[in-house]
Amino acid sequence: MPLAAHLLPAHLAPAADLYNTFVEHEDLKAILLAGSSHFEIQTVCEVRAGSKALPLAFPVFTAGIGSSNPLAPAVGFFGGIHGLERIGTQVILHYMRALLFRLEWDELLHRQLEKVRLVFMPIVNPGGMWAHTRANPDGVDLMRNAPQRAESRVPFLAGGQTLTRWLPWYCGQPGAPMQAESAALLQLVREQLASRPFSLALDCHSGYGFDDSIWFPYAKTRRLMAHLPEMFALKTMLEQSHPHHAYSFEPQSNQYLLHGDLWDHAYDHAPAGNVFLPMTLELGSWLWIRKNPRQLFSRHGIFNPIKAHRIKRVLRRHADLLDFLTRAAFAAPRWLPATDRRVQLQQLATAYWRPRRVL
Repeated sequence: MPLAAHLLPAHLAPAADLYNTFVEHEDLKAILLAGSSHFEIQTVCEVRAGSKALPLAFPVFTAGIGSSNPLAPAVGFFGGIHGLERIGTQVILHYMRALLFRLEWDELLHRQLEKVRLVFMPIVNPGGMWAHTRANPDGVDLMRNAPQRAESRVPFLAGGQTLTRWLPWYCGQPGAPMQAESAALLQLVREQLASRPFSLALDCHSGYGFDDSIWFPYAKTRRLMAHLPEMFALKTMLEQSHPHHAYSFEPQSNQYLLHGDLWDHAYDHAPAGNVFLPMTLELGSWLWIRKNPRQLFSRHGIFNPIKAHRIKRVLRRHADLLDFLTRAAFAAPRWLPATDRRVQLQQLATAYWRPRRVL
């Protein structure tokens, strides 16, 4: 349920002790407090962290803005699924902050929001972000936590493992309920995105390769998704409107397979007849390391830029992508392919994204 107005100050007030919080969490609370008259704010679950001597509880916040029509197109922005990958959360917070300032003067934005819905979940894993860990406080890698298994061999450990929480990429106990954070994300997708005739999702990560990548389902199989023509049309529009962008755009299975991908699960459970296009933005952190090799000696530096000017550059660079997706959702009736066009795009997309050997 939305937070009651009289509860907002208590939930969003600055923390008195920095041990009890972290920078991104405080930034998010400040944005939500400043935008409380615009955002519909929810606490979708609460995450326990800390120790027995000093227990902590972090609310997982979501915020929605724009059209209240349940049939309006929507875009969801997600970050912080892996607690070490703070830059993805920072990209989303930067966009939310700019959005609030633009609401003061941008008439076109107001018209846009009359017909499109934006949903934000910037810190899915606050316990992991507080503790500087990839996994959540239970040791589970949330992006390996859905119940489905990959159809072919996955990379050792990295593709997901059920041996122990003390090794990375732990999926959780087989047959156990999903973690609260994973379940909350999927519920948000189910109720506010995939239930609509058209929706998009962008989940911001970091830590893979020298280039920035946009991945889409599937991660569990080399089979291509049912909405490949729509994804190819979106990719083409991005190239045409931002011809100098540096993203690779492909199914995640072209890189490697994994167990328990949340976006595979969300996509497979979207209602038939609706178009739901989830994507993962994978920021290439190896480029930052190459420019500043000392980052290798910092767990934070392996996954995030350290230099202030590089952080600012990343925030500037990806704001265009988030704005592009918002505009694409607003204009969905203009570009979603009709039957004949879908057949043509299916052929082009299949040839372009032909499955290839994975790790």
